[in-house]
Amino acid sequence: MSSAPLASVLFVCVHNAGRSQMAAGFLRHLAGDRVVVRAAGSVPGDRVNPAAVEAMREAGVDIAGARPKVLTTEAVQASDYVITMGCGDACPVFPGKTYLDWALEDPAGRGVDAVRPIRDEIRARVEALVAEIDARPGV
Repeated sequence: MSSAPLASVLFVCVHNAGRSQMAAGFLRHLAGDRVVVRAAGSVPGDRVNPAAVEAMREAGVDIAGARPKVLTTEAVQASDYVITMGCGDACPVFPGKTYLDWALEDPAGRGVDAVRPIRDEIRARVEALVAEIDARPGV
């Protein structure tokens, strides 16, 4: 079996501090090295949302070391899947990519109790994404 990744995924939200970081954390956790995972923001924040870090820790996934990054054209070009979460038209579009828009509540400024349901919805979507990637014929 080849050790090359099956796909590359870029998660994009405005601040790259909550939703996209949780999604990237779950994908790394669930897919391991089978998928290249990136996360970025159209207007990245200073740090990852502490409530998102705590909610993910509760789920057994550590994103405490993650840092918000700015969205680049190169990151989009290097990804098979581009999953946006409220970044609007800030994401460049290139042919041959799979674009998905996940309508998720923004956890910014919310406590861990409010972030848990968002985390759980992200996990379910990432699990479905992993299944889709695994089912793709010869990437």
